Amino acid sequence: MISLHGLTKEFPGGVKAVDALDLEIADGEFFALLGPSGCGKTTLLRTIAGLETPTSGRITIGNNDVTGLPPGRRDVAMVFQDYALFPHMDVTANIAYPLRIKKVPRAEREAKAAQTASRLSLSELLARRPGQLSGGQQQRVALARAIACHPTVFLFDEPLSNLDARMRLEARTFLKRLQRELAVTTVFVTHDQSEALAMADRIAVMSAGRIMQVGTPSEVFQRPSSTFVASFIGSTPMNLLPGVVKDGTLRVAGAVLPLPEGVAGGEEVVYGLRPEYMDLSVTAREDAFAGHVSVVENLGTSFLVTLEVTCDSGEHLVQAVVPEDAEPAPGGAAWAVPRHPRALVYRDGELVTP
Repeated sequence: MISLHGLTKEFPGGVKAVDALDLEIADGEFFALLGPSGCGKTTLLRTIAGLETPTSGRITIGNNDVTGLPPGRRDVAMVFQDYALFPHMDVTANIAYPLRIKKVPRAEREAKAAQTASRLSLSELLARRPGQLSGGQQQRVALARAIACHPTVFLFDEPLSNLDARMRLEARTFLKRLQRELAVTTVFVTHDQSEALAMADRIAVMSAGRIMQVGTPSEVFQRPSSTFVASFIGSTPMNLLPGVVKDGTLRVAGAVLPLPEGVAGGEEVVYGLRPEYMDLSVTAREDAFAGHVSVVENLGTSFLVTLEVTCDSGEHLVQAVVPEDAEPAPGGAAWAVPRHPRALVYRDGELVTP
């Protein structure tokens, strides 16, 4: 288990990349750190690895306080975004390098490298150098190097970002299966929501050095705790529209909606609903958002439709995912119909619906 207690990392100029952070990652868990660029997730990962020294706070791995230990004594293995392979070494030497640092005899470390390479389908590539490998092959070599030394923790810093779209899908399935097989605690940094949702047991969403929400992929996707998380999580951001409670109903963008439990009268709120939970109608409805179709995007088996709707605060965009063959023509009128049980209500940026 990895435990962080009041962890802070401040850089010169008063920039707090990690701000008084408390977090526990369970033994054997695949844990994702997710957030926009500059939120502090890579700094946090490097601090766990020992590549950055915390300004204050403690880090424990298992029962050991590793806050003051150098990277080599923390029993962690890190896979970097650019894989960080030695260009002058062949695959065998790259995989065996951590064992060489630990002064494992040459014959033993080469045998271990060959065994690990076989596990990752690299046996045919052992004599090649990194420059002779594809991006996916380099990634597997970096993974083999991490696995060869049997660490207690894997740390991944966006290891899939240099791969093309098809290879990324294959690689994330491979990584998830490998982590399950090895049962090693894994911390995975990414800014790609689909990667985090597909791979992680739990996710921490970060902003400005702080954790905004921790939960399972389903919890974070279906019930984001704040408008920041709601707007960040998901391949299509959540629709967030200003509304007001009046006469026992919720008025949003001209629509009269049922009042969710826990929302008091007279409040100004933000109504949230994912495009996946929004239907489309070409006939007028009082419980729907009226607008004009501005964009229709083909997603393959479905379409993402963007409507321009009018709220008291001005023009807003509302998106709905509709089945193929049900997409409207751009420029026409349409009504976005919310599925009420899926709707969320936020006050002052925080979730208020139970």
